[in-house]
Formats: sequence, structure tokens, C-alpha cells
Amino acid sequence: MTDFDCDVCVIGSGAGGGPIAFEASRRGRSVIVLEKGPWLRESDFVKDEISMCLRPTLRPTLRDEPQLVDVTRTDGSHASLLTRDTGWDFWNGALVGGATNLMSGFFHRMKPVDFKLRSTFGPVEDANVVDWPIDYDTLEPYYAKVEEEVGVSGAVVSHPFADRRSTESFPMPPTGEHPLAQTLDRTCAALGMHSFPTPRAILSRPRDGRESCSYSGYCGSYGCATGAKGSARAALLDRAIATGRAEIRARARVTALESDQRGRVVRARYIDAEGNTKFVSARTFVVACHAIESARLLLSSTGPRHPRGLANRSGLVGRNLLFSSAGWGVGDLVGEEHRSLRPFVNRSVQDFYVYEGDDGAQRKGGTLDFLLTHPNPIGAALSAARTQPRLQWGRPLQESLRNYFRTTHVMFEIFADWIPHEGSRVELSSDVRDRWNVPVARIRPDGHPRNREVVESLTARGLEVLRAIGATGLRSRGLGWPSTNLVAGTCRFGTDPATSVLDPDCRAHDADNLYVTDGSFMPTGGSVPYTFTIYANSFRVADQLLAAL
Repeated sequence: MTDFDCDVCVIGSGAGGGPIAFEASRRGRSVIVLEKGPWLRESDFVKDEISMCLRPTLRPTLRDEPQLVDVTRTDGSHASLLTRDTGWDFWNGALVGGATNLMSGFFHRMKPVDFKLRSTFGPVEDANVVDWPIDYDTLEPYYAKVEEEVGVSGAVVSHPFADRRSTESFPMPPTGEHPLAQTLDRTCAALGMHSFPTPRAILSRPRDGRESCSYSGYCGSYGCATGAKGSARAALLDRAIATGRAEIRARARVTALESDQRGRVVRARYIDAEGNTKFVSARTFVVACHAIESARLLLSSTGPRHPRGLANRSGLVGRNLLFSSAGWGVGDLVGEEHRSLRPFVNRSVQDFYVYEGDDGAQRKGGTLDFLLTHPNPIGAALSAARTQPRLQWGRPLQESLRNYFRTTHVMFEIFADWIPHEGSRVELSSDVRDRWNVPVARIRPDGHPRNREVVESLTARGLEVLRAIGATGLRSRGLGWPSTNLVAGTCRFGTDPATSVLDPDCRAHDADNLYVTDGSFMPTGGSVPYTFTIYANSFRVADQLLAAL
């Protein structure tokens, strides 16, 4: 094939796809982005809890696109359940800009130790922990680039795990803070901990045609009506379109990548909004759908040189699925001195990023982020109704809600490594297909026992802080369960084609014009949210991809 529709075809438009489209188009290359969701603007994003959180307005419906989840029984066996029956949903945002539209925007860098877990801490029994094929210093310039191009606000503060930086500060000062931030600073200092402002991918000042934060507090699960949140759409894709060399085809559902006798990808097959089957040919293809969906697409894309799925000669596509080990704690603060219209606490603690286990050995720990609970009133009402042995209603429920909304609720979230292992993986269902006749993903989110140990340790530290600031009614959950909005693994990169899917530049070992740039490439996830690292790595891969072109 000598005639191509474009130089680069990008499938998916979030943190993995946005930087590729942005860099390629502004460096003179033609780009087509295929996104299965709609193309929404700031005026389309409303603070409507019913449509944004309780209904799949910005996510695929489980009726049209179910998933199978393998649930572990008490005897160790597994049962495959449809997500539309369980309500357990692994979908994230399906719209131009992907889930970056709906993130809270906590932008912590991974630490140097995150890139060398195997060599630092040794092997973990029944796990597939490996070192990354690149190190922190390789990625650091791209973290700095994301801070500038996407727009990250924050303040550089010295603490035991402070980032080694090539820039002195963030492009913008921190967003406005709730008075509780200073209380946490004093309390943590008294406890021997080092709190610091949480970097946020939220503009504290207008720039590049985007408005600054409106401080509504409705960040997670909501689109940003001012453009302050650093979504791939607002920060990168709008500028890519302005070059005249990038085209976004929304509501374009890619069902397969077709490859030739040499194993190279020649075109993407997709279904448009009217149900028509169409194709895009390109010199180079970038898959950035979401770690689960990228694995599903590759496994569905068989060809003459890829009988087990595209780039799957090693049999590792879909293996080593990663989440962030989830945990949280909440406490209540009563009194006018704790009330403020500022919704952001923006404080983090990383003193326990590495800690000593009960056996005296060094363990990889994680991050505590302190924040106010989400302001969703319906969610609060449902929580209040379920706090008693029996459901509350009528006047008792009214009184519970009155008390709830007169109280300041402070919480912490935990971000910790999900240990990669054989039990956590994605496969294709053999008997369930979606509305478009594509096999659905069968997800097994089995956690390693180490996950729970780390999260329980961090939970105890977080509760210690909440008690010290005077919070009451403490409740927590530290089970190390998967966080469904943070997903990675499935196409890990490495130097050995026998043990990895991608090379260090995130190019498929088995198809030299195919790259994967969402969280799939990550062999381990670090103890921070993934989005910042996905952005940074995608900018890094863009340099390699464009050099290859």
C-alpha cells in the first residue's frame, strides 16, 4: 500500500492518544483520531449528578457493551458475571478527551524507586514484578513538559520523597485552599510527617483560551465547564485541530486493526454513528483506548502473522492487569471554623512511600491524599439512608441529612502499587458479544495478598492524622481492592519479546508500525494516580514515533 489516509492514526483520545495527535500535527504530520464517544465542549458539561454519576451518560452503557468479571469464590474457584447484572463497571469516560475529562487531576510524578521495584526490593512470591526498561531521568523532561503543556498548578516543597526536577516550580501557583489545609500542615508536622500541596492538573490562572478554576468542587466524574481541568481535549486536541493537520472522528467505534502478510498494520476498521463500516489507512497506528479495551482490540485483531491477536506472539496481551490498590478513610469536623466555600484541601503525604514491614524488611508503600468528600447530594443521601441497620426514611432521614450537610467531612485516599501477577488479566469472552458483535472483555481483577498489607498500613497512618485534627466518626476501608478508574498493564513494555508486548519505545515487538500509549504499557503502576505518567510517556513516545517516520 502506497496511498494512506494519514501519517498517524490514533485510536482513543485521552492521556495516551492526545499527546501523540498534538505533537504529530504541530510537527507537520497528518493525523486522524478515532474516538468512539461524542465530541463535547465546555458548554455541554453540567453539574448534574443524575446524568454524570448515576447514569452512563459519558460512559458506554452496560446494555450495549457489557463486560464479564471473574469473581473469586470462597473456595478459590471463579464465576464469570456480567457487569450489567452486578453493577461493577470497569468503563471510564467515552468521549473526545477520554477519562481525562472526568479525572480529579491529582498529578504526582512516579518516583525513581517505582522504575526499579524488582532490583530494589527483590522478587515477590507468586508475582511478576519487573524493572521498567527506562528510568526516572528518562521520563523527567516529559513530566516537565506535561506540566507546561497541559497546565499543572502547585508548589514545590521539600519533603523526604520530593521529586527531582529540571524546573524550579510549577507553571502556576496552587489553586485556592480550604482553611483545613493549614490545619493539616500543622498536624502532620507535629506527628513527624511532611504534608505538601497536591499538584493538580487544574488551571489556577487563565491561559491558552482556557478559563481558570471556578471552584465548584465537582471535579471527579464531571466535565469541566471552564476548561480549567487539563483534559486531553481542552489542553491538547483543540490545539491539534487548529494546526489544520489533525482530524477527530467522533462516534467512530474501532472493531479491529487489519494487518498484512508481513505483520504490519494497514488499516483500522470502524463503525460510524450511522452504523456504516469504514476504514482508515495510515503509515503508523497508535492504540490508546484504555488498558482493558486496548487489550480487547488487539486480541480481536487477528491476521496472517498474528493468529492469537495482534502483537500477541508472546501470549502476554491482556496479562498483568494493574489497578491502584484502593483504600480510604473519612472523619467528621463539626463547627463553623471548619466551614468554607473553598472545596480544595490539596494536601498529600508521601512519608510512607517506602516503609519497614513487620519482618523488618523494606516495603514499597504509597501516597495519602487528603481532601473533602465529594459534594454529590444524592450520594450523601443514599449513604445516610444506609448508615443504620435498617434503611432510614422520613424524619429520621431528614435529620441525618441536616446533620450531614452541617458537618465538614474530610477524607484521605490511598494510592499504592497493585502487584502484577498471573491471576490479574483480561481475555476475550468466548460466548458474550457486544451490540456490534465483538467479543466482550473478560476481566479477572484478582489482587495479590501484598496489596492488602500495604493498604492496611497506609490506612492506619491516615486515620492517625484524622484523629489528630479532631475528626470524629472515623470510618475506613483498606482492603486493597481494585480502583476501577485507574487501570494499566496488559501490554507491558520491555527489552525481551518473550516477556513483553512492547519495546522500550512502546512499539509492538511483532508489528513495527504499531504503538500502544495508554496505561497498558506500564509493567508496574507506582503509588500515584496513573494519568500524569501516561501523559508524560505519550509525549516521550511521540518523539520516538516521529523520528521513526
